[in-house]
Amino acid sequence: MSATMIRVEVVYALPERQVARRISLPGGSTVGDAIEASGLGREFPEIDPALVGIFGKRVRVDARLRDGERVELYRPLQADPREVRRRRAAGKSGKR
Repeated sequence: MSATMIRVEVVYALPERQVARRISLPGGSTVGDAIEASGLGREFPEIDPALVGIFGKRVRVDARLRDGERVELYRPLQADPREVRRRRAAGKSGKR
């Protein structure tokens, strides 16, 4: 690892609140390193490290970080969006 330090933000959104942690890591650190250093994995054991992204783009946990990036921890979908749209469309069959 490099002696250069980088600053990143790790965020996790719940329905009722959002948690954000700004941390410093050695250059060359990975998304997994940031999750570990943020403590969010311990605080929220339901977090799946496979569901992560950087600025809205899905990445793997071994992706290297750059200074200023935001690591986003995603929650699994509660329902398939396509199925929700199908149900909604079926309910709007012109009945009023």
